[in-house]
Amino acid sequence: MDMQDLGRRAKAASVVLARATTTQKNQALLAIADALDAHAEALLAENQIDLDAAHVNGLTDSLLDRMNLNGRLAGITDDVRKVAELPDPVGMQYDAKVLPNGLRAGRRRTPIGVIGVIYEARPNVTVDVIALTLKSGNAVILRGGKEILRSNIALVSVIRAALTAGGFDAIIPPDAILYIEDTDRRYIDEMLKLHAYIDMIIPRGGAALHKLCRENSTIPVITGGIGVCHAYIDDTANLDDALNIVFNGKTQRPSVCNTLDTVLIHEGMAAAFL
Repeated sequence: MDMQDLGRRAKAASVVLARATTTQKNQALLAIADALDAHAEALLAENQIDLDAAHVNGLTDSLLDRMNLNGRLAGITDDVRKVAELPDPVGMQYDAKVLPNGLRAGRRRTPIGVIGVIYEARPNVTVDVIALTLKSGNAVILRGGKEILRSNIALVSVIRAALTAGGFDAIIPPDAILYIEDTDRRYIDEMLKLHAYIDMIIPRGGAALHKLCRENSTIPVITGGIGVCHAYIDDTANLDDALNIVFNGKTQRPSVCNTLDTVLIHEGMAAAFL
């Protein structure tokens, strides 16, 4: 893959996308959601191939759970529709004030440009990131884990095709959504040096991935979401409510990064709560 060419294409597309109206972006998101629903069977078939290969390769049950789209794809598409319902951040004013000379001044939110997202074995992230970057007027270059390559390629293909079929490609160019299909690690290293085209890197994964990006990127990096999630039970807490929160926080879906890791209990409550 020619990463310089990929960067140039994304940067050119970001300039066009930044001019998209709220209505255009929302209609595009709804078209994407409809296309994902319409192609659900084919998408799940590709995902199953990834799951079968991962099982043969001995991946853990928790990782297999993260990779699995079965029973979750409808929820993912519903989330795309929810993003369409959110307020458009582009053009939003904040920190407005009147200066002593009577001049009104404020800040206005604008798209960042091109976002590079590196993530691991979660195909839902592919759809989530595309929806959020489109809504905020940003182009995106995605690099997912090798374990979910077929799933990701299929998802991106359906989404790009939906934009073209819906007539949105004039204002949301297909190159606003690009995926690095080669799983060679060197493309991550090259991506982290594309400061001429990529304006922000967001790693979505474990501490090792975050460390790699922080130490090797020539582009600003936003990190977060690596777990270590705590619940604190104060001595004024309602015991039944606290127990329900702790139970739900750990058991609803143990494999996700925001599942509960630590419960801290006030010493005045510890005996009763435990």
